[in-house]
Amino acid sequence: MIALLLFSALLWDQAAAWGFKDGVLHNSIWLERAAGVYHRESRSGKYRLTYAEAKAVCEYEGGHLATYQQLEAARKIGFHVCAAGWMAKGRVGYPIVKAGANCGFGKTGIVDYGIRLNRSERWDAYCYNPNGKECGGVFTDSKHVFKSPGYPNEYENEQICYWHIRVRYGQRIQLQFLEFDVEEDTACLADFLEVYDSYDDINGFVGRFCGDELPDDIISTGNVMTLKFLSDASVTAGGFQIRYSTLDTASSRNSSAPGKNNFLSGKFGIM
Repeated sequence: MIALLLFSALLWDQAAAWGFKDGVLHNSIWLERAAGVYHRESRSGKYRLTYAEAKAVCEYEGGHLATYQQLEAARKIGFHVCAAGWMAKGRVGYPIVKAGANCGFGKTGIVDYGIRLNRSERWDAYCYNPNGKECGGVFTDSKHVFKSPGYPNEYENEQICYWHIRVRYGQRIQLQFLEFDVEEDTACLADFLEVYDSYDDINGFVGRFCGDELPDDIISTGNVMTLKFLSDASVTAGGFQIRYSTLDTASSRNSSAPGKNNFLSGKFGIM
């Protein structure tokens, strides 16, 4: 009986740290750690990093390759990337929240390729840095304002940032561009911000933006969005501030048109 009482007291003490948010059971420490996981790819494209290069990318930014457990924790709060990447100890895999025919073999969870014997294989990278959330992140709150790296200072060269937004089912996401100044380029090939109406940057392409004119508001068709910011090796600009907020389905039937300035339609823009 005494042992049972002690066990119950321990459970009660632990329960205070646990909660239920956006349909996912988590504790606050676990959620904080998960928020520090992010995806990186080579500036020259997907699947270009050896294990040593992937480690170097994460360490250069003050972090390290994420463990399997850290990637899974991030996945459980909405982190979804359809691209295999290096993890700690030479493991390769990627996180899937929503099953799809073209990604994850129709399953959810960590698609695990296991520990790779050949460390010269080329994949992306999954980094962990709980103090380095400025460039990208996973957001599940009903509203939030996020900024380009270093804002209000100019962003740096060679940046690749992903922001994943996931709100409750039955809600939509409205993006409002508060400030926007990204290197001007007729084809938006140098520095650009891309918006996807999906969990990743594979499906649901909405548009690519650059220049200094504020894009129009964008409203998602579902409860998830992904934004990708990329800067090249030269010329920077002031960056951006973007606010997102949630709308219920009924109030968001009439989505506003995509942005006005240097907006490229089509899956990867008009090249």
